[in-house]
Amino acid sequence: MARGKVQMKRIENTVHRQVTFCKRRAGLLKKAKELSVLCDADVGLIIFSSHGKLYELSTKGNMQGLIERYMKSARGSQIEEGEGDQPPESEQEIVMLKQEIQLLQKGLRYMFGGGVGTMTVDELHALERHLEIWIYHIRSAKMQIMFQEIQVLKNKEGILKAANEFLQEKVEEQNGFFDFPPMITGIPYPLTILNEIFQF
Repeated sequence: MARGKVQMKRIENTVHRQVTFCKRRAGLLKKAKELSVLCDADVGLIIFSSHGKLYELSTKGNMQGLIERYMKSARGSQIEEGEGDQPPESEQEIVMLKQEIQLLQKGLRYMFGGGVGTMTVDELHALERHLEIWIYHIRSAKMQIMFQEIQVLKNKEGILKAANEFLQEKVEEQNGFFDFPPMITGIPYPLTILNEIFQF
């Protein structure tokens, strides 16, 4: 009596599903052992049941060694694929970046005393553009620093003005109290009197 074709879908009946799992797991492990013996192959097999139970088979050595071999092999194949299957855009970008690095190295050699005789006109134009960009950034940074310094000086000026007004008020109070003579040569009183009145 011929068996019907088994539909490849999840078995709904839990008992039937468990029986099928046990039978097919045993068959799979048997086939893996046969493959290893007949073909002298290293076979590693890992199975997790629906309940999370682990079943494993490693025909030669242990599973850890097989996994390490697999990781090394997979890493090597990824590197080879990455070298051979680069998209044309990334290849163009790599070429452009290499050219720019070479140009900048030549420019640095020139700035530190090397000759420009080896550079072409296009390279000199490109170097000039880079230098203009660098000068722009340098000037922007310089202007930012100068603006910050101006703000600091303005703050100091405000503090000094407030201190000056305070000192003048103190001097006027003292002038009325001690009845000192009026200002001499634009300075209200000698600096020694100011120091005594207002100590910094």
